[in-house]
Amino acid sequence: MADICLQVESLKAEVEDKEILHGIDLTVGAGETHVIMGPNGAGKSTLGSTLMGDPRYHITGGKITFNGEDITGLTTDKIAKAGMFMSFQNPVEVPGITLSNFIKTAVENRTGQRLRAWDFKKTLEKTMSVLNMDPSYAERDLNVGFSGGEKKKAEILQLLMLKPSLAILDETDSGLDVDAVKTVSDGIDEYKKSVGGALLIITHSTRILESLHVDRTHVLVDGRIVADGDGSMVDDINENGFEKYIQK
Repeated sequence: MADICLQVESLKAEVEDKEILHGIDLTVGAGETHVIMGPNGAGKSTLGSTLMGDPRYHITGGKITFNGEDITGLTTDKIAKAGMFMSFQNPVEVPGITLSNFIKTAVENRTGQRLRAWDFKKTLEKTMSVLNMDPSYAERDLNVGFSGGEKKKAEILQLLMLKPSLAILDETDSGLDVDAVKTVSDGIDEYKKSVGGALLIITHSTRILESLHVDRTHVLVDGRIVADGDGSMVDDINENGFEKYIQK
């Protein structure tokens, strides 16, 4: 395996005193693409949010190591600064701060360096063009009045600008039409080519995976990983569903 980017050992987590994750073990090598699949309510989004330090989820056991550092229990801002990123299934609207200012502040906090406004603007416009985003969206309040597709593009725009070493994509393709899925997929492909980071993709659909090489597939059921395999497992699930894994 490549150098280890993410190591999850016996991870348990609860929300409102109810345990959701029951001992997750997961290893993601640097630059690898892993897919988490499973039925509704399996704990897939909980896993992503727990890794990202969401305060709603309380870690009750296990360990998370990211790029060689123990990040178990760290706050989201520290985890993000260390180089982990998460895109959301339903991005929230943030009135009062433009998309441009939000990303500029995030990049400066991530790198610890001040950015020249003109240089940042040119880089942002170039990156937006990769996603076929109207440049006027940069000066609109974050996600306010954005369509579902534009919200997802804004998430991938942040991914490309922040250049994390690990990106967790939570149902990024949900609710998108075919053209929007292709645009978002192109953005993810650009991230892999330009940054070479690792991906942990949480999804029900496989449309977003069509242009990606999947290294490992994991089936999550009732807060446990019940099966692992290579990229071909995605095709098996598409054809036969989760039933045989749920019955194990």
